[in-house]
Amino acid sequence: MPATKFICPNGRRITIKRCLTACPQKERCMFLPTLRAVAESLDRGLKGATVTELISGVREAYLKKKTSYAVNPQDELYSLHGQAVHTIHENNTYGDILGEIRLQDKITSGKFDLYGKIIDEEEGVLGDLKVTSSYKLAKALGIYKLDVPTGEVYRTGARKGQPKTRKEFRYDGVRHVWDWAVQLNYYRLLLEQSGFEVKKMFIQALCRDSSLRTATERGIDKPVYIIPINKISDRWLLRYFGKKASMLKTALRTKTLPPPCSLKETWKGKKCLEYCEVREKCPHAAAIAELLQAGHAV
Repeated sequence: MPATKFICPNGRRITIKRCLTACPQKERCMFLPTLRAVAESLDRGLKGATVTELISGVREAYLKKKTSYAVNPQDELYSLHGQAVHTIHENNTYGDILGEIRLQDKITSGKFDLYGKIIDEEEGVLGDLKVTSSYKLAKALGIYKLDVPTGEVYRTGARKGQPKTRKEFRYDGVRHVWDWAVQLNYYRLLLEQSGFEVKKMFIQALCRDSSLRTATERGIDKPVYIIPINKISDRWLLRYFGKKASMLKTALRTKTLPPPCSLKETWKGKKCLEYCEVREKCPHAAAIAELLQAGHAV
């Protein structure tokens, strides 16, 4: 089931229906149309697991489908930004471009963003739109800082005689695009299963904090970047998504809580502490929080 409650700024919980009908506070935390848009985004009415859901942990997907949970509507605004970007592009896909079409196979379903002549005159280009932070974008581009000697040494102080260095950006680091690449590759697979040839794949990433100094300090100096995505083995994709879809289907049928999400899926536990919307329903997330409170490393 989708989220059923909103978390108010004062921490109180209120059913979404009641919130949209009449706010119990003196004034709303956001415009009513904004809250309606957030509520609508939480329930897409889809049956079965989607590609996006299967990329996350099976337990997270299970809890979102089987339990009633609450969300802070202000935490959902970045998601609305992403939907707005998709809508803008959807209104401008015509001619040799297809967009926002949901495809399905025996394992899962997914809606690709753009396909066709989207970057040059070549047919068969698959594109995905992302609205993301400068932190994740720098990771995706493989940007990092390196200490480079200046040729000078410190003449005084505790570091006297030691060489001076300056920070320089390097752009040849590991590109952390695993989740984006897996998602886009399964869209490719769905398109190819439907008879469409995919020759190239790209992510168009819009940096939501590109105007801030923190973005510049991370090497991000443009609001939009186009990132090429390499092909992943079809066999691997089918095994990966097939296994997770089977685990989720079994858990839903038997009403059995799946194993905890992996370290990768939980961002080494950080998602369990701050960002997972169903963390209050998860024993593993509660255990991590207790360890942290006790002063232990996660």
